[in-house]
Amino acid sequence: MKLAIFSDVHGNLPALEAMVVDAGEVDGYICLGDLVNYGPWSDECVELAVGLRNCVYLNGNHEEAFATGEYPGSNPVVQAFFDRCYARFTRFDEISGLPTSFQLGGFEFRHTIQERYVYPDSEINLDANYVIGHSHHQFVIADSGHLLVNPGSVGQNRKYINIVNYATLETESMTFEGRALVHDIDLLIGEMRRLNYPETCLAYYEGKERWSAGSAVPGFDQFSVT
Repeated sequence: MKLAIFSDVHGNLPALEAMVVDAGEVDGYICLGDLVNYGPWSDECVELAVGLRNCVYLNGNHEEAFATGEYPGSNPVVQAFFDRCYARFTRFDEISGLPTSFQLGGFEFRHTIQERYVYPDSEINLDANYVIGHSHHQFVIADSGHLLVNPGSVGQNRKYINIVNYATLETESMTFEGRALVHDIDLLIGEMRRLNYPETCLAYYEGKERWSAGSAVPGFDQFSVT
């Protein structure tokens, strides 16, 4: 069975649509959360994801914020995004009571662990095998005989804003493969402008580095877990 594993779409519908096309014929999907907020298509991303074949949709911190109606942090830019996106959101039934974890093949799938951001160079003591999102970077960490896999962000890559990252999983062999493709981030920025997003929100995307042709599209190498 082949699955597509994705996370952190953040309202970027064109990026999610590109990922679904790139993944092709798969048997199911695992969404690690944060379909919503930032981009202008939170409703549409939730609608697309829940309509995917055999999609396990896990709770992210931004679904949690939408469910409670309050952004719990202090970052003014994120607050500006939340205020704009939450006011337009209607798909509360779909994000109500989402599970926080899913077990498969000796791995626990969840949005994050230890209530923190885990990056490729983070010091972390693993007590099990995990697949997580949250940090918007694609990587694998091995520690204490365990593995942590992060498929990266579909809609808001923190290294190159115009790169979609996700992973596929062959469940018979538990083989993960990191995937990466380029999408047109100007589609998202243009829709934000049309909807009169605050300039601080537009600057957040416009100031991000973009991948340019001539170098390899970043992604992690295939590896097997037996």
